[in-house]
Amino acid sequence: MSEANELVAAAASPDDEVVDAALRPKRLEDFVGQLRVREQLSVVLEAARGRGRPPDHVLLSGSPGLGKTTLAMIIANELGAPMRITSGPAIERSGDLAALLSTLSDGEVLFLDEIHRMARPAEELLYVAMEDFRVDVVVGKGPGATAIPLDVAPFTLVGATTRAGLLPGPLRDRFGFVAHLDFYEPEELETVLRRSATLLGVTLTPDGAAEIGGRARGTPRIANRLLRRVRDYAEVKADGVVNREIARAALAMYDVDELGLDRLDRAVLEALLVRFGGGPVGLSTLAVAVAEEPETVETVAEPFLVRVGMLARTPRGRVATPAAWRHLGLVPKPGGGADVAELPFSLGGAPDT
Repeated sequence: MSEANELVAAAASPDDEVVDAALRPKRLEDFVGQLRVREQLSVVLEAARGRGRPPDHVLLSGSPGLGKTTLAMIIANELGAPMRITSGPAIERSGDLAALLSTLSDGEVLFLDEIHRMARPAEELLYVAMEDFRVDVVVGKGPGATAIPLDVAPFTLVGATTRAGLLPGPLRDRFGFVAHLDFYEPEELETVLRRSATLLGVTLTPDGAAEIGGRARGTPRIANRLLRRVRDYAEVKADGVVNREIARAALAMYDVDELGLDRLDRAVLEALLVRFGGGPVGLSTLAVAVAEEPETVETVAEPFLVRVGMLARTPRGRVATPAAWRHLGLVPKPGGGADVAELPFSLGGAPDT
């Protein structure tokens, strides 16, 4: 195994999840970014504490990695309440949800991640539980079936979703506080990185934080992941100090370019530009060209490429924008396809630093 591959293998350590948990802020005042949401949530929690009752149910929406789970944990911590964690896909039947709700203690916080993926029968049972703190357990089948009402201890549901549009109106309306988390500015990510570096014992210079923050796609989770990988590189290849030069070299090795595009992003752009002349091309065809599932291309690569203005979705298919041609250093051929102009890096490889 090459030295680079050994570093990549080390990067896949299962300890990453433990580190992620350790880096999460425990208090609302320590949470970086999302200022408006923090102000609103602070009022909701303070009012609930003053009344001595659980706060209204909370719905958090936004892209992965922006802090929905962290905010849910902060809510429980600020309330001094226990917390139960589950996810929509884990609740396949209404009985699963009834069993969970019936064991909640008074004031407990129930965090339901990916709530939009919950089974419909369980969703309908949740309506009553959220509004009346009651679940109706059906005993028997057919004409002889009987619904037995069971009281549920007052609780606070914190739902998280990456696709708020898939939530039915009746479910969304039962949340007393709804917040959308936005992508972070590079300066906010630098603050996140400085805090994480302190907790990890990493020497991070201001220019090193700026370099990593500028490639983190506006997402704290990605920023912290890149920091750990750059730290590994700095410890193996240098003196352990993460500065701009080390960050650039490390991120080049891990195939993260100056805009935060990774291997999959660039593979999608290369296929779209070189093989299909910039489009339009269908999602399935594009996915086959990069040897990935259509869902992976649509949910992992496309959102960021659209957000940075390199790809557009049209009724006829995916189309590359002029920014994509410029970023890959390509120029379109009159008859389709592309000619290489000045490549900032080799197609499919790492940027030239």
